[in-house]
Amino acid sequence: MIELFRKKYAPPGSAPGELIPLPVAPSTIVYCVVYDATAILHESRGVPDDPASLRPQGSILWLHFAGQPEVSELRRVGEALHLHPLALEDVMHHGQRPKLDQFDNHLFLELGCLTQHETHPVVDDFSLFLGQDFVVSVYYGSENLFAGVHARLVDAAGRLRRSGADRLAHALLDAVVDHAFPVLEALGERIEDLEADLLDHPGPDALRELHVLKREMLLIRRAVWPARDVLANLSRGDTPQIAEQSRIYFGDVYDHTVQIIELVESYRDMLAGMLDIYLSSISNRQNEVMKVLTVIATIFIPLTFIVGVYGMNFSVNETSPWAMPELRADYGYPVLWLVMLAIAGAMLLFFKRRRWF
Repeated sequence: MIELFRKKYAPPGSAPGELIPLPVAPSTIVYCVVYDATAILHESRGVPDDPASLRPQGSILWLHFAGQPEVSELRRVGEALHLHPLALEDVMHHGQRPKLDQFDNHLFLELGCLTQHETHPVVDDFSLFLGQDFVVSVYYGSENLFAGVHARLVDAAGRLRRSGADRLAHALLDAVVDHAFPVLEALGERIEDLEADLLDHPGPDALRELHVLKREMLLIRRAVWPARDVLANLSRGDTPQIAEQSRIYFGDVYDHTVQIIELVESYRDMLAGMLDIYLSSISNRQNEVMKVLTVIATIFIPLTFIVGVYGMNFSVNETSPWAMPELRADYGYPVLWLVMLAIAGAMLLFFKRRRWF
């Protein structure tokens, strides 16, 4: 079953910015990387006691939470980097609508990341804090989406390490957005297979799969449509954390989002028309069945009439001129069969020439 409402929220009446503890999965891992243009200065797992002390002049700090953050660790990071409490609350209450908030020393971004879980797509939360010299990211999914970004950081010849924190944020957002393409590709294959099934073998299973796909497209659309406005603000807005020369890269991520939205809308249109295809296929099959039954019934109408006439219980009358002469004929029975077969054959030939079946 597709969860259409996934938001985790604080109890009514809670104070704004209050972090409500939630169960932390055993697989939750925190990665800490500090680097500058020349080398990786620090790399470890877990939240440092004082994250701010790991930032020497000219370096960039990247803290990544892979899974549900622990309240105490997230609070410690927020106090060290002066992150806004309302943004931290949004991180804990996952299921948020994609949005972009600008604060004094950082911006906060919330997106939905589209991933594939077994045979169905899933939208996981991705949160990002961007400051002048730090990036804090939180991803609730189980996949390691940012292995490529980390490989680019440790590569001494790569350009990412020589760029600012905004380019690291771009790399993370680019990985989140581009991960939707293989998911939509798999979804498109399912839609094509379903379309073939609806034309050849319409039935309850195909109708059930159609409803599942429509619910999945609804979930995906709710995740990707607001993301377009968020990324448009990053590429066109006036955010001090993003350098002017970096905006073109965020514009490229925005273009990818537009392509994803176009794919989603195309799939939604196809699914909307598939219900009509299903009803038309069912109607055509019923029409074919009714056509065959009508032809059979029409052929048997004159045959039934003949059999009914000669099935009347009149005895052989030798004196009456109105008696049935066929009752006294030696070959009356086989002749009657030949007449009925000739009538049936003539009617079939007539229907065939008129292309009624």
